[in-house]
Amino acid sequence: MSNKRPLHPSTIAVRTQTERTQQMEHSTPLFLTSSFTFENAESMRAAFADESDDNIYSRYSNPTVDEFAHKIALLEKCEAGFAVASGMAAVFNSFMALLKTGDHLLCCRSMFGGTNTVVTKFLGKFGIEFTLVDAADIDNWEASVKPNTKMLYLETPTNPQLELIDLEKAGRLAKKHNLIFNVDNCFATPFLQTPADFGADLVIHSATKWIDGQGRVLGGVIAGKKELINEVYLFCRNSGPTLSAFNAWVLTKSLETLDVRITRHSANALKVAEKLQKNAQLEWVKYPFLPSHPQHEIAKKQMSAGGGIVCFEIKGGVEAGRKFMDALQLLSLTPNLGDSRSIASHPASTTHSKLSEEERSKVGITPGLIRISVGLEHPDDVIYDIEQALSSIN
Repeated sequence: MSNKRPLHPSTIAVRTQTERTQQMEHSTPLFLTSSFTFENAESMRAAFADESDDNIYSRYSNPTVDEFAHKIALLEKCEAGFAVASGMAAVFNSFMALLKTGDHLLCCRSMFGGTNTVVTKFLGKFGIEFTLVDAADIDNWEASVKPNTKMLYLETPTNPQLELIDLEKAGRLAKKHNLIFNVDNCFATPFLQTPADFGADLVIHSATKWIDGQGRVLGGVIAGKKELINEVYLFCRNSGPTLSAFNAWVLTKSLETLDVRITRHSANALKVAEKLQKNAQLEWVKYPFLPSHPQHEIAKKQMSAGGGIVCFEIKGGVEAGRKFMDALQLLSLTPNLGDSRSIASHPASTTHSKLSEEERSKVGITPGLIRISVGLEHPDDVIYDIEQALSSIN
């Protein structure tokens, strides 16, 4: 796709697609095939020798999957991208492709439960060290850098606590110590925040969330510098965390509406957060674009809107959290987020339940913490359901 001037991101998301076939289709095609054929033995030999870009096998590459990864790379202002089967596959393979025995990972303590498990339970099996640092203590992260530190990994906003990390400061630290700067941008999406603007070398997504946006398929993607993505590709083509062509087709079509959707999600979430701030049954309400958020100024500096997640703490702890969940009538109870339908979750009894109480406390998972993924319903209906559920606790 050529144009005389740079295109806006929303236009890139709509118009970037695989070259049309001889059928002259308008919608992007789906290449649902496990392998690809060759005209002759020489062209097949050249493909296996990496002398051509011809597709060989869908575990290596597939035009539909490549379209999705390329589109994400463009939106994230990165040189290249590679798509995988899930968000956790993106996290794990961004580590395993680029870290080796003896390396050290500097990692934000506040992160998704599955990522926490990979870092704290599995990296040690491969001889990879790690240090967890507090999101709010970024000015002191440098004290945790070691001679063998290879990568700085973080989420912002974090899942589920909605802590904000100053990407500019983190990027300067990574550059100073020659660290691979790896950012999970799932909660913000490239339409609200582009970590590459702040020096990120890798940007990863669980495409299952806002990118799909309707709770249909799993997917993950890693975008970044070309030489790093090449290492990811070589690792993944042999280890096999393959994204199906069908899922990639769903996700690349979903990107066409992401700008519109995340704008509405953010507007709805802000209305929900503002109303809930006045509820006496809550200890606190957290949303990046509320002035009461501890890192509100950071949010305004690096995000164009606050995203679709609102968190709050119910008075009464775990038992009150469970009663609240049971009293909801409209919101869904499901471990997903980023859906067109609003979703409620109670991390202490679900996503972070495998952590001890002490471990949950360290990563900010309080007993009555509720995470709301605000959907595309009318915000008044979402607010009413939350408020009626809160009123039924006592």
